[in-house]
Amino acid sequence: MPSVSFGGLLVVAVVAVGAPLLVGLVPWIRVPAVVLEIVAGIVLGPSGLGWVKVDLPIQVLAVIGLAFLLFLAGLEIDVVGLRGPVLRKAGLGFGLTLALGVAVGIAFHAAGYVQSPLLIAVTLSATSLGLVVPVLKDAGQVERPLGQLTIAGASVADFGAIVLLSLLFSEMAASVGSTLTLLGLFALLVAATGLALARVERSVRLEAVLVRLQDTTAEIRVRLAVVLLVGFVALAEHLGLETILGAFLAGAILNMVDKNTMSHPHFRLKLEAIGYGFVVPVFFVSSGLRFDLDALVGSPSAFVKVPLFLLALVVVRGVPAALYAPEVGRRGAVAAALLQATSLPFLVTTTQIGVTLGEIRPDTAAALVSAGLLSVVIFPLVALSLLGPEGDMGTPAVTRPVGGEAP
Repeated sequence: MPSVSFGGLLVVAVVAVGAPLLVGLVPWIRVPAVVLEIVAGIVLGPSGLGWVKVDLPIQVLAVIGLAFLLFLAGLEIDVVGLRGPVLRKAGLGFGLTLALGVAVGIAFHAAGYVQSPLLIAVTLSATSLGLVVPVLKDAGQVERPLGQLTIAGASVADFGAIVLLSLLFSEMAASVGSTLTLLGLFALLVAATGLALARVERSVRLEAVLVRLQDTTAEIRVRLAVVLLVGFVALAEHLGLETILGAFLAGAILNMVDKNTMSHPHFRLKLEAIGYGFVVPVFFVSSGLRFDLDALVGSPSAFVKVPLFLLALVVVRGVPAALYAPEVGRRGAVAAALLQATSLPFLVTTTQIGVTLGEIRPDTAAALVSAGLLSVVIFPLVALSLLGPEGDMGTPAVTRPVGGEAP
């Protein structure tokens, strides 16, 4: 067995513990713990003090952490609830996002800031659903029109961005036709798996066995979820698609077939414990370790790019929220715009892919991640101030049913 050091992973684990503790103990630090995890990675990594580098244990757990992060994001997707006026507005908003993203990408390309306008358009088109949903929950907006529209918009954007990334920038992206064929095949296999799981879910005998084993050392439901996650990721990789697509769809399929959780109320909590309690923080800290601070500091133009990319997020993801104004009012639409413009995990992922493919320069990647960090710190706080205490925005528009008339 080759010698493997766990010293670096120990430092990462300490950061993973310290970041949320610091946020909890110091109330005036009103930033998500994920931001502190990435910043700590930058400080401790090769671009900072040089104490930690991405070695084999960190690299392996970071890959699993990214897969689990997308899996849990997919688990937030309510596919059944995405219909009617909510889905139409979310779809229309994502179409507008893509149009604005392409325009912004072309402008950045003309200015010499980026090599691939299309990759920048895709990079700017996603929303951090896993960060936005807790903000809406804290504001009491999840069940109200603002929350429904924002979550729907973020869900469609996340799914669409991941599909476009797989279609245009995967290993097989040289041939769009073959990639579409592979995506179609992948979709058929995912649908078949979903139907099979739905049929198995209705088996009384199997359900009794699952209930008996779910809270023992077997943790059978968790193991089945891991098999689903790894299976979809392996299938996507085998077809030459982005593995994050497989992870995301694994979570969405699980959410579809596992609606009745009365017999296993702690199942989702266990999955979140594995993800957010263990492997996901490793991904975020390792993202900081990989952050090329030298490229950002060494390029004067890179500092100019950071506020421009931050503004681009507001334009590309925020402007489409104007479609929500009839239901939630102007302040609600602005709050939704800021929440939809909050993006970090997808930015980190796409910039790493872009640098690997040679489509994004390291200084541009660093500027994009920096803009994502600022969006996570600034936009949710401003959105919460607009929503006011307990989600009351002082406008009767929030009480209307989505797509309908005021009662």
